[in-house]
Amino acid sequence: MTRRERARERNNAAVTGMEDQVDRGFFRKVDVPDHAHYIVAFFVAIIGALGITGNILVMYAFFSNKKLRTPPNYFIMNLAVSDLLMAVTQSPIFFVNCLYKEWVFGEMGCKMYAFCGALFGITSMINLLAISIDRYVVITKPLQSIQWTSRRRTLLIILTVWIYSLAWSLAPLLGWSSYIPEGLMTSCTWDYVTSTPANKSYTLMLCCFVFFIPLGIISYCYIFMFLAIRNASRDMEKMGSQMRKTTLTQEQSIKTEWKLAKIAFVVIIVFVLSWSPYACVTLIAWAGYSHVLSPYSKAVPAVIAKASAIYNPFIYAIIRSNYRDTLAEKVPCLHFLAQSSRKDFICVSNSESSFREPVISRPSSGFQCVSSISTGLE
Repeated sequence: MTRRERARERNNAAVTGMEDQVDRGFFRKVDVPDHAHYIVAFFVAIIGALGITGNILVMYAFFSNKKLRTPPNYFIMNLAVSDLLMAVTQSPIFFVNCLYKEWVFGEMGCKMYAFCGALFGITSMINLLAISIDRYVVITKPLQSIQWTSRRRTLLIILTVWIYSLAWSLAPLLGWSSYIPEGLMTSCTWDYVTSTPANKSYTLMLCCFVFFIPLGIISYCYIFMFLAIRNASRDMEKMGSQMRKTTLTQEQSIKTEWKLAKIAFVVIIVFVLSWSPYACVTLIAWAGYSHVLSPYSKAVPAVIAKASAIYNPFIYAIIRSNYRDTLAEKVPCLHFLAQSSRKDFICVSNSESSFREPVISRPSSGFQCVSSISTGLE
């Protein structure tokens, strides 16, 4: 072997060594006790099991009961789909990595895992925004809501939600930021730690247009929904004994409106509690203080954020009487759910739904007593 060939071999070995070092740095292990990984694996397994089971039940109820296939419930179905895909694509891989105590699926696997987490997570959040706007229009502008809640318009909105989410998820794959391992190096997300112009701009824009601005719009919608319902309640009180039947009917309708609005308000709280820790961590790193973030402080918010996939099925669907009755009828092991469905009969007008007409302007004739679980929206 000539001197030139030996020099070339040494150079190739040096390059190979550098590549190996980069790979080990990209998928490096974190110096934490083994039980920390196992604890995270335990919670991830629970999140995955509940998320998959809960969202499958919601989808099953939707397809097995034609009364649930209303345009407003399409949003709930879309939410169940995105949350189910989040649980399916994230929890099993996260769980396996926790058992191995490092990322074991390679760089491409890391990118695909992070892409799926971003796509389905953003879709769930933007879908909540669409639900809040839908509820806002229905409650505060009931006449306009007849056109707003058409099937075609609802499906177009859902398509827009997915396209919007896809654009934000593809950006790191196309060079605006990147996807890397995070926390305990057992999951992946976009690079909010490395201080580069691309990473910092993507982190800031993502937090604004996927978290803070949607949260502001959601808050606005529900504040004015509550005000509209409160004003309607006061108008009912002023009517006093005049048109007593109509007043009683309208009071019951307002109670139904309040019930749905309160459920929606719970979603806001869960939305904030699930994603605020993660948003705070990313903004701390964006501000240049990533060195103060420990592996635990990055891993725990990520687990909490992924847990958002298990809340919405219970808040938006399982606790609703028509979903409970459907599941109790179709799934034998869930027959106990029917016991919590109170057959409270209320007087409502012959209109399609209490949302479809102004609360204080319904006709005084044509009333009939029906169960409070008869509408597809409750």
